[in-house]
Amino acid sequence: MAKIKPGEYGQQTCAVRGGQVRTLENEHSEPLFLTSSFVFDSAAQAAARFAGESPGNIYSRFTNPTVRTFEERLADMEGGERCIATASGMSAILTTCMALLGAGDHIVASRSIFGTTVGLFSRILPRFGVETSFVALTDYEAWAAAIRPETELLFLETPSNPLTEVADIRRLADLAHANDCLLVVDNCFCTPVLQTPLAHGADVVVHSATKYLDGQGRCVGGAVVGPEALLGEKVFGFLRSAGPSMSPFNAWVFLKGLETLRLRMQEHCRNAGELARWLQQQDGVARVHYPGLEDHPQHVLAAGQQNGFGGIVSFEIEGGRAAAWRCIDALQLFSITANLGDVKSTVTHPATTTHHRLDEAQRREVGINDGLLRLSVGHEDVGDLQKDLQQALVTALK
Repeated sequence: MAKIKPGEYGQQTCAVRGGQVRTLENEHSEPLFLTSSFVFDSAAQAAARFAGESPGNIYSRFTNPTVRTFEERLADMEGGERCIATASGMSAILTTCMALLGAGDHIVASRSIFGTTVGLFSRILPRFGVETSFVALTDYEAWAAAIRPETELLFLETPSNPLTEVADIRRLADLAHANDCLLVVDNCFCTPVLQTPLAHGADVVVHSATKYLDGQGRCVGGAVVGPEALLGEKVFGFLRSAGPSMSPFNAWVFLKGLETLRLRMQEHCRNAGELARWLQQQDGVARVHYPGLEDHPQHVLAAGQQNGFGGIVSFEIEGGRAAAWRCIDALQLFSITANLGDVKSTVTHPATTTHHRLDEAQRREVGINDGLLRLSVGHEDVGDLQKDLQQALVTALK
């Protein structure tokens, strides 16, 4: 089988066949290479590989055929030249920052990003001389005003976690490039099936492969996708030396996830949209956040920038934290877990879980109140999910 060439086939063909090179065993499914190291034919070949003069496997920390297949497949799907797989979504973000930034540099980031990413930017990167200014995701004047001469990178998630706000990627890309900055987009919620940020001008895309790319809550991993000029020497160089590497087994699992990603994302979108519209009609629900709803502030933008509205629905219940917790505890089908992107529907209380490290003022600033619940809508029968939520809402509002 000849290796498919980027741009030669459609995204779904890349999702099924991208990156695969059959071994002499002529296997149909991608092989799993569980080995720490590789054998060289000669001392000269070993020297050439270590010197970067000859391609080939050296050590699984930074060269493994299974990991490489995942990397090439995801790069093809995102429309990027190169992908670097990492041990987790957070290690993908850390690797990006450590590879592309230095002491004295500055980041402008959306306030509406994952709470752990906020912690990385506000508490860990400053130890290395990198400062971050946080701005409202859709306040483009604030983005422009926050840029300094030392700003190197703009960072955002779109849609945001957990309120599903949507940013204009092209507008922020133009702003970044006009100021000689890079735009990095966390594409976790959409995946390349629903959104390809590089096509809208972004420079780098990061993923938590743990979420939708896997789709069944089995493994932890991350990825960085972008041009060879950025990833080839800088990002790969950091991974080779620092070692936040993806395991071959996890890469193999993610490969299997990519094969069904389009089908799964379509079902997530279908169920989430139906559930969001249903929630709008329920007593005790003050507000529903979902880009597929016509009253969502960025509904029109999402419809044009994305190929679907995603599987995340957040809603605000009357009665604050006490009612929110009663609702969660009464649910029978929804799993109480902070993970998302699973075929099993999950629920979490962002104020006390994913965003608990933010103080009350910070949570208020990004719109996370004590009555907010985040649903990751899975593949169950949507009628069963509605029944479960209905009885839980009744219990919560007693």
